[in-house]
Amino acid sequence: MIIVENFVEKAFRLIYGRCYDPTTTEDPESLGPHVVSALDLGVPAIAHDLSYFDTTFQVPEGLSRHVVSSMEVQANWYRELLEAWEEATSPPKTREEAARLVIKTLKGDEQADVEGLLAFYGLPHPLPPPPPPPPPTLIQVSAESPSSLPYGIQFELHTLPVDAKDVGDGDGMTVYVSTADPQESKSIPREVLLAVDQRLEVRGRKYSKRADALHRQIINSGYRFINHQNGEILARKYRIRLRGIDAPEMSMPFGNEAKDELVKLVRDRCLRVLVYEIDQYGRIIADVFCDGIFVQEVMLKKGFAWHHKAFDQRLELATWEKEAMGKQVGLWASPNPEKPWEWKKKNRREEKASILS
Repeated sequence: MIIVENFVEKAFRLIYGRCYDPTTTEDPESLGPHVVSALDLGVPAIAHDLSYFDTTFQVPEGLSRHVVSSMEVQANWYRELLEAWEEATSPPKTREEAARLVIKTLKGDEQADVEGLLAFYGLPHPLPPPPPPPPPTLIQVSAESPSSLPYGIQFELHTLPVDAKDVGDGDGMTVYVSTADPQESKSIPREVLLAVDQRLEVRGRKYSKRADALHRQIINSGYRFINHQNGEILARKYRIRLRGIDAPEMSMPFGNEAKDELVKLVRDRCLRVLVYEIDQYGRIIADVFCDGIFVQEVMLKKGFAWHHKAFDQRLELATWEKEAMGKQVGLWASPNPEKPWEWKKKNRREEKASILS
């Protein structure tokens, strides 16, 4: 009887957390395959079965009729679910919360199995949509992608879709341009073309190690293969520094927020890049347009960057910065935000690591 009491008490603790104070016990004969006494499906049922598994290492009878995986795989689910349930800040109280925990914990498993497990406990799937996020700060974008090249532009690039992981901070990113572009196709180094041909040949013979070594050689030459539209594209790598603005470094206040904003602007999008010059670190200094929107304008108006007057005297940049200051948005919500170029003077080593990354 003591074992039964401890088991039922543990089940209720999984449901209600540490606030549960046991005052009664249940007759084990009244417990169905995955329900607690008169309590029906949902949170009590799954909490009961997790406690039962913790004690006996057995999954509930009848689950196999709802899922396709073996009993061994089912046991792995319950180990993962038990760990996730116990580590949760607050145990699930509703069917929706329990369903979210199951889906998150078993996100790498077969969809049919996850749906079967949810159905077994009467948990909703698909989940009701989460509440909408708060509306973003609205800004009026005035600058448009120019139809002709402005004065000082050396050349223009059109990139492949940008990967979020290639955005380094709020004013810099790495992009790739297809070598099918006429401008690029004329300048591919001979050693890169040779490595590409050799890689294609050894891949046909399934020499994967040699193919990987050739790809590393191609990468070290400033090129790489990008997966795009069910195939591979040879692309050239460019490191971009947004002209005329300076965003907070990643170690500074609003550094992460500035990077996140830039990611939102360019992720999975093709960019138009107008290049002014190449700096001492090999980065191209450029104006960047995304779907016709001037990226620097958005970063300034939302308060995620300073106008770097020492390197760019365009009046519109100063105007957009002043507009953000007046609205106290972004970094301008702080009374006296530190300028990144002043911060860099005190942190030269970290600045160099950021530039070279």
